[in-house]
Amino acid sequence: MIIFYYIFSAVAWLLSILPFKIIYILSDFLYFITYCVYGYRKKVVFDNLKNSFPKKTDKEIKIIAKKFYHNLCDIILETIKAKTISKKELKKRVKFKNIEILEALYKSKRNVMAISGHCGNWEWISILPALTDYTVIVAEKPITNKFFENYINIIRTRFNLKLAYFKKIFKILIKNKGEHILTILGSDQTPTKSEIEYWTKFMNQETPMFIGAEKIAKYLDYSVVFFDMQRTKRGFYEVEIIKITDTPQKTDEFEITEKHIHLLEKSITKHPDNWLWSHKRWKHKKMPKNT
Repeated sequence: MIIFYYIFSAVAWLLSILPFKIIYILSDFLYFITYCVYGYRKKVVFDNLKNSFPKKTDKEIKIIAKKFYHNLCDIILETIKAKTISKKELKKRVKFKNIEILEALYKSKRNVMAISGHCGNWEWISILPALTDYTVIVAEKPITNKFFENYINIIRTRFNLKLAYFKKIFKILIKNKGEHILTILGSDQTPTKSEIEYWTKFMNQETPMFIGAEKIAKYLDYSVVFFDMQRTKRGFYEVEIIKITDTPQKTDEFEITEKHIHLLEKSITKHPDNWLWSHKRWKHKKMPKNT
């Protein structure tokens, strides 16, 4: 197994130094293998799309699915490319719209909770520390395979991004509350059954949601923003920064959660192929209340 990891690392490094033109030729081939030959999670993808867009025809669903698989293969190769991509090149490929919002919050000494979804190439958000004076921390879930976790974390931290396991993020923020911190949390991961505290309507389905971002923002009085990442063309992305609130402690219960869910749903509906449809987002079903 160790030999396999060494071979993978060597091949991945060789891929990472290839020009983007070759990267996308390889991505097209990977799409053929993933979608046409292997059919990676096809049932999950098509079920998710059909349930989310019940008014779309089978033809429309298939078009979205194919675009999604093309995008997914691009993301895989782009993430490998991030192993050696220069800071200058990545800055050209990931533009932050309304970054003056972060600049103003930094000047007013506000810490920030940035909520995002798995849209666009979320791994390339790792360039953000090169664009802001904030200490940028991403809350992540551990990957089962430690080799791949170490590999991907080396890529994620190349430009000084900090990582913290989701279950430890609150303690880390408390410990470093004297710093200017911008924390990024994903809003669209699936909680385990024991973690479910809140259900809402999302993409036409009853959906369990993490409410950790709202809880932390309220407790620590963090300003809350939403990162809407969209693909502008192949290999290029724009992240629109949308402010949700500067006064989290004055919001109603679940108000922040509902606002960022609404923004994510709006983003997905506008560009449905841009989201991670292969994720088993609706594997938990809401049980009816006892009468």
